Amino acid sequence: MICIKTEIPDDLCAIDDELKAIYHSRDTVCVWVFKSREDRNRFMDETVGMDKAHREAYFAQHFGQQ
Repeated sequence: MICIKTEIPDDLCAIDDELKAIYHSRDTVCVWVFKSREDRNRFMDETVGMDKAHREAYFAQHFGQQ
């Protein structure tokens, strides 16, 4: 396991982990938040192998700006 110490906003920490999808690259950490576990799982299944830009576009198209 690799841990990178940072400060995460309390409101993000309060969201159930099963409703969050996390992506990282060399300089970015993205957290997508969903209304249901099923939505989160579908997002994860359907965006396997996508880069950040494609995942962002998929999220916007299928889940809007929740």
